[in-house]
Amino acid sequence: MNFDHVGLSVADLDLQQAFYERALGLNEVEESFAMPEAQVRSVVLRNPAGLKIELIERGGSAPQEFTDPFDGAGTQGYFHWCLAVDNVEKSFAQLIEAGATEVSQPADGARQGTRFAYVKDPEGNLLELKKV
Repeated sequence: MNFDHVGLSVADLDLQQAFYERALGLNEVEESFAMPEAQVRSVVLRNPAGLKIELIERGGSAPQEFTDPFDGAGTQGYFHWCLAVDNVEKSFAQLIEAGATEVSQPADGARQGTRFAYVKDPEGNLLELKKV
């Protein structure tokens, strides 16, 4: 088995698509569809390295708000996704510049030699950056 993509429910598909294109280079539209009768629109975005995310907009969806990286662990289900990066500080700065919000500054991880940081996308979804 291999990981294919993560699916993210969003309130504003156009805003989130623009953010993920800018922030992570997810510029290739691999798939998109709309079901107006269900108030659903979706797009699968991909970057040249193969990283993919599916953004799904459904009218009337309610956002989750996480104040710190541990807040999401209080709710069952997926609460963040983690990106392996070569340089946490550089990636953190790029995401902030692209419109992400700081949650936790780059810091040393629990395992020796690892680094991590957390940001929120424009709708408050948590992303972890990790150097392993």
